[in-house]
Amino acid sequence: MRKIKTAVLGAGFMGKVHVEQIRRLGNVEVVALAAVSEEEARGFGAAYSIDRTTADWQSLLADPAIEAVHVCTPNALHAPMSKAALEAGKAVLCEKPLTMSVAEAQELVELAKAKNLPNAVNHNLRYYPAVQQIRQMIAHGDLGEILIVNGTYFQDWLLYDTDYNWRVERAHNGALRCMGDIGSHWMDMIQHTTGLKITSLCADLQIFHKTRKKPKGAVETFTGKKLSPDDYTEIPIDTDDFGTVLLRLGDRARGCFSVSQLSAGCKNRFQFEIFGTKKGVAWNQERPDELWIGERNSPNQIIIKDGSLYYPEAAGFSDLPGGHSEGYDDAHKQLYRRFYRKVADPNAVVDYPTFADGLWGMQLLSKVLESSDSQSWVKTV
Repeated sequence: MRKIKTAVLGAGFMGKVHVEQIRRLGNVEVVALAAVSEEEARGFGAAYSIDRTTADWQSLLADPAIEAVHVCTPNALHAPMSKAALEAGKAVLCEKPLTMSVAEAQELVELAKAKNLPNAVNHNLRYYPAVQQIRQMIAHGDLGEILIVNGTYFQDWLLYDTDYNWRVERAHNGALRCMGDIGSHWMDMIQHTTGLKITSLCADLQIFHKTRKKPKGAVETFTGKKLSPDDYTEIPIDTDDFGTVLLRLGDRARGCFSVSQLSAGCKNRFQFEIFGTKKGVAWNQERPDELWIGERNSPNQIIIKDGSLYYPEAAGFSDLPGGHSEGYDDAHKQLYRRFYRKVADPNAVVDYPTFADGLWGMQLLSKVLESSDSQSWVKTV
């Protein structure tokens, strides 16, 4: 098996996650890292044993030995970096949301198709083993016809007005912050598991902190909780802290979900419930190995992850035996494995979310914003 050389653009929280999980694949080598400054790049390189580091990400695209690029930067850079990488002949795996606008996402889809290059958007949360078992249960008819979906994605890392991240500023993040960052995951997940598209929605968004105190120095995602008042500058906020959405899926199913970055005690509580005419299922990312199965006329069940007991189509997403937890890191690894299978073999099946999925996600987010602004239902298809 030949080694595939890849570069990671971005040295923050997600950059670290990507580097660590790429290395678990075995046949892919992280040969270069680009960061916002030479100092940050060198520090990251020293910590992760990456010899080639730079603040000039474009220089890495000129290297013909690099076959793929991971874009792990603030959202405003997703489109220009992905576009440049595709034009340089590189396969691209980009963080979500894919771009800042529908138009940018459409351009990337068309360019990737014209260049015939592998492309993926990092909806890694699809790849928990229990989630794949739910998907197969629905596909095999175990739940019957899907009637109702419900759920939340609640976090607390931006609860205080002293909590700050580049995502709170529209120039770096885009118009939708909470909904764009984690609502995009929820909408992707419910469509992935049920096989139903969101056909219309009604959204309400809220900014609870109209101003926030921005640290005078750099702060990484999920950190910076113990700074003193002298360390801040107050700034206005125009991105959402909370959002809730009523939705319709397919011809008949109905549901709702809420997202929040101000829910105390919820560290990363991504939860969904799906109810059909036969039974229901529920899953919570903070307890990723547990799958709840709801019954009408017999006792409910909680199934603990065990690939050997899953449907064969789901078993391949679990690498460890039952009783051995597989979580957030493993979900990334499973997506990257499938992406690099395509990089290595152009004839391999596409078994991962592509830029086309990222475009659909951007179209849904634009409809969420339209609905919230108009306080009305809007159609998505």
